This record gives sequence, C-alpha cells and structure tokens, in this order.
Amino acid sequence: MSSVRARQGEVPRWLRGEKAPLWLRLLPLAVFVLLVLSDRITPDEVELSYFVAALPPLTALLYGPVSTALMGVAVLVFGLFDRGEFAHRDGVLLSLVLLCGTSVVVSWSRMRRDARLVTVGTAAEVAQFAVLPPLPAAVGRVHCFGLYRAAELGALVSGDLYDVRAGPNGVRAVVADVEGHGPGAVATVSALLGAFREAALDDADLPAVAARLDRRLVVDSAAVEHAELFATAVLMEFAEDGRSVRVVSCGHPPPLLLREDRVTEMPVDPAPPLGLGLTEFGLPSVTVVPLEPCDRILAHTDGITEARNAAGAFYPLRERLEAIGPSRGELADLAEAVQRDLLRFAKHVEDDVALLLVEPDPERCPDEGPPTP
Repeated sequence: MSSVRARQGEVPRWLRGEKAPLWLRLLPLAVFVLLVLSDRITPDEVELSYFVAALPPLTALLYGPVSTALMGVAVLVFGLFDRGEFAHRDGVLLSLVLLCGTSVVVSWSRMRRDARLVTVGTAAEVAQFAVLPPLPAAVGRVHCFGLYRAAELGALVSGDLYDVRAGPNGVRAVVADVEGHGPGAVATVSALLGAFREAALDDADLPAVAARLDRRLVVDSAAVEHAELFATAVLMEFAEDGRSVRVVSCGHPPPLLLREDRVTEMPVDPAPPLGLGLTEFGLPSVTVVPLEPCDRILAHTDGITEARNAAGAFYPLRERLEAIGPSRGELADLAEAVQRDLLRFAKHVEDDVALLLVEPDPERCPDEGPPTP
C-alpha cells in the first residue's frame, strides 16, 4: 500500500498498552537495591529507609498485581530487618502493609483499564482505516502515494481526505479539506468519500463529480439546524495516454506540477467551495493541463502551506520542494522528505496535513539511473 498515516505528537508506545522501556521496568528494582546498599553503608543518624514506601506505588504503575505484591513483600522484609528505628516506630509496619495492599489493588485496576483502552483504541484505528483505507501503489497506469497527518492527538483520520479511483471514464483523484477537524469531521469525510467513489463510476464528466459532492454536503447540512458544512476540494482526471490531466478546483489550493527540478502551480480556474449549493447556478470549469514524461503532480491541503515557524512565516512549499528535488527518487521518499522538512520548519503543526503525489504514467519516463542523494 502506498500511503502513510502519522499521529500529531506521537504517543509513546508504552503509553498505548505496549511494554515500557527496559530501563523504566528496572527502575523499582534498581531503587530498592540502591536503598538497601545505602542503608548499610551510611551512618545510623542518616535515615533513608523511609523512601522504600514509594516503591510499591511505583511498581503498581509499571507491573501487574503479582509483581507489585512481590515488591511489597520485599519492602516489608526490609522494614522488619532494618537496623534503624524506621520499622520499630508505632504504626509504621501497619502503614506499609496497607500501602502494599492498596498498590496491588491499584495495579490490578490499572491493568484492566489499560486492556480496555487498548481494545477501544484498536477498534478506533480499524474504523478510521475503514473510512480512509490506504491507497494502492498504482491505480491503472497512475502511480500514487498519499501522506496524512491528523492534528488531533492519536488520530489517524480527521478533516482531510484523498482518494484515487479507476472507473469507466478513467482514473480520477480527489483531495479535499472539510471544515473543522477531529471526530466531528470524520462523518463528513466518510460521506464525501462515498459520494466520490460513486461518482467515479457513474458520472461522465468531472464537473458532475463536483456537483455530486456539493449536493452531498448540502443535503447533510439541511438535516442539522444551523449547520455550516462546507469543504474545499480539487478533482483530477487523467487521460489514458498520460499526456494530460483535467482539473477542477472548488476553493482549494491549486495542485503543483513537478517538472524536472521546477515546481509550478497549475493554472486552474477556481470555483466556490463545496457545500454552498452554488453548483446549481453553474458547474465549475475544467482546466486541461498538458503533461510531459516524468511529470509529477502534488495536491495538498492548506495545513501544509499555513504552517508557521517561530517567526510567524508560512511554510514555502514550492521553494522547499525545489530544494528537495521533486523529480528524484520514489514518490514515498519525496512525500516523507516533505513531511520531515515541514516539521523542521514548523515544530508544531496545528492543522491536518494531507498530500497526494501522483505520477500519471511512469513507463513514459526514461530510466535516468539512481536518484542523487
């Protein structure tokens, strides 16, 4: 499959139900050994034994109830044989017993909660992949690669979408940006993708596809009081011979044409965004862009170009692409290079980011050897 999903602020794996790092798992044991040694080599007036009371709760955060109980037993044995006054004061041993018992209960509750969270998280990921499944490496003669980075922490799908589909009228692609982001936008993304996939099979021309997407949003908005549901989108249809692409833009940033080491915006005729019901007054116009061998197309959402650095400057996608080398290497390498460069430029990207790289007919491109590092 040729698409990548990335989480905004990737959650550490050990916080998503997987094993903690080895150093963290060894921390309670290391602290216990250190306290035992310190208790033996320090003078009697230096009392470090009280710190063992922190070990059962710490173990409960990292281990199950059995390991927590074993640590509790070790702490109690340490207290009984401590040569200082720590365990011989009134109520200290009883407090340790209660603390260890409570830690075992907390560990048991935490493991059950973690198991439920992992189950829910897995189901959520499956549902999100069902909404926006990974792209195939090629659709007909068109090679493609999609990259998606959701703004919501831990999310795989938010308010952006892309898809490439083959139909009776050729290979068609869409990149769209729904108003808002997060779980509330996923339903709209799902509706638009369903409408596009039907239109790719049924509608003879590209403006009719845009009209169907527009009608889908208008109907969905009518069912919700005070809804302001709209989306920007760019639609592309590739000729069978790979020598041209037909483009319709509905309030969306124009796709970029990557030709050799130059990056230029396609001269599309912009139409209003989808969901406003304006297609009834006139269908959007189609722009035909001639293509040469080795040409590539990058369609993106405004989450890339509206990302800012610390000085408040926007990310200059065209200039950065030319510096990266838009015609060299695989599509996946180019997409990931753009993502790395974006994250170096803007440390915190606050909007969803989606980009679709398309190579209409790679067989027409002569083999120029391996890409320059």
